[in-house]
Amino acid sequence: MNMSNTITKGKVVGFSYHLKNSQGATLDQSEEPLLYLHGEGNIIPGLEKELEGLKDGDSKQVKVSPEEAYGTYDENLVFQVPKTELPPEADLEIGMEFQTDTANGRMVLYLQEIRENDVVLNGNHPLAGETLHFDVTIKTIRDATAEEIAHGHVHGPGGHHHH
Repeated sequence: MNMSNTITKGKVVGFSYHLKNSQGATLDQSEEPLLYLHGEGNIIPGLEKELEGLKDGDSKQVKVSPEEAYGTYDENLVFQVPKTELPPEADLEIGMEFQTDTANGRMVLYLQEIRENDVVLNGNHPLAGETLHFDVTIKTIRDATAEEIAHGHVHGPGGHHHH
């Protein structure tokens, strides 16, 4: 049996996908294959697990629970912050990201609401709490290079990449 075209740890996999939420609305899609290194946690765990063992050209519909995607929604991660605490030059837009350092390391907050004197920042990923429905087609499978395995992620054409 030829394992070279089967998704296992240490393979670089390219897949196109269509992502919907439980209501059937499209959240994201990509015809151009997204490349990732299998077995290294480059993509959400629930999706990575379901792609294991697929072959080149396979298609699969995958349903991923919030726990195996972007986490459950945590009300404690929603903060009301006075506008004076934001960078004065920030051009405030819904959905913008702010990075903040917390006791647990760096955290990304998304701007959820703009009020007169304050804003609502949300530390939940925009897809937290969502059950994700992927329609995936495997486009390419190859062995990772030694360097890619050492770095734990895919390097682009020619092996150049930016950290």
